[in-house]
Amino acid sequence: MEPIPLVKASLGEQELAAVAEVFASAWQAGQGPKGKALEAELIARYGAGDAVALNNCGSALHLALLALGVRPGDEVIVADYSFPAPAHAVHYVGAVPVFADVRADTGTVDPAAVEDLIGPRTVGVIAVDTVGLPADYAELKAITDRHGLFLVEDAACAVGATYQGREAGALAPVACLSFHGRKGITSGEGGALIATDPAVAVHARLRSSFGIGSIFDQAKVVGLPIPEFTEIGYNYKLSDIAAAILLVQLGRVEELLERRRAVAARYAELLADEELVTLPHVPEDRTHAWQSFLLTLDAGVDRAAVAADLRAQGIGCGHGTWASHLQPVYEAKQQCPTSADLFRRQFAVPMHAELRMDQVDRVVEALRVAVRAHASARV
Repeated sequence: MEPIPLVKASLGEQELAAVAEVFASAWQAGQGPKGKALEAELIARYGAGDAVALNNCGSALHLALLALGVRPGDEVIVADYSFPAPAHAVHYVGAVPVFADVRADTGTVDPAAVEDLIGPRTVGVIAVDTVGLPADYAELKAITDRHGLFLVEDAACAVGATYQGREAGALAPVACLSFHGRKGITSGEGGALIATDPAVAVHARLRSSFGIGSIFDQAKVVGLPIPEFTEIGYNYKLSDIAAAILLVQLGRVEELLERRRAVAARYAELLADEELVTLPHVPEDRTHAWQSFLLTLDAGVDRAAVAADLRAQGIGCGHGTWASHLQPVYEAKQQCPTSADLFRRQFAVPMHAELRMDQVDRVVEALRVAVRAHASARV
């Protein structure tokens, strides 16, 4: 039986041609001509002051906190229901992540929970566009402005999504993107920092390259320029090979997103009458990038047994994302009951731009049988 993977990147001949062009050039490393072209495209797309191409979104989050001046002992409120990269980044700078619970309907951070957690050591908030759905930025911006806090948008999953007519990646003064293989556009790995204030990006760019300027730029200077290390930095550069792929992918955003939307619509149509699952909720003021399609199973359904049945038929599936406060590495003090409930019950089915409708039909048929077979007598 043909396998149906949970995720699959949409990469083809255009991307291969772009890579071949870089192979034939004199520069394949980071901060070269393709990287600069990618940054220019990102600036134009998001109306940003500047953009920095990076090796992943975790690096972007780390550099954002450094540029925003977060210090050891500071507290940063982070959305709980998320891949734990935001909380990791807070730890990288010696600060303390404070986990905020999420909305039950969207899985995005609850603004009321954020406001309740603000204390004397709070310096900022990292909101997450959960699996591709933007958070409530009007409320979050009002809260952070009122309390003098920074706001960072983790838009890792949300390229192409919108909130109140504005694109994810442009919903906060600093935004971080991911181009991991599961995302709507990809170079396998990759990320970017988008900043309204160019000074934030200048700081991030310097720190992304060991604390020195671009070697590519310095090589153009007549003579023998010797870089000086003015900051302790990191090797977070995106290669020009990956940047070339992303330049192609950026041009395909709408095409790929439209195919994901069609898949999401088919799932919604076929599962509308299934009482044992709840479909994703998208508020009217925003659109979803559909990095993932997460169903919420009835509490009486054995999720692990459902997954085993689907995987036995070659159908990829997953648990959703993480209730970060429950991860032992953090030893968190906060309780986030809504996030914990979603962590126990949400279930990811295949979602990518390469899915055919007959494959979606097969997934739904197998899912219906499995959830009914593994529902408790109470249900």
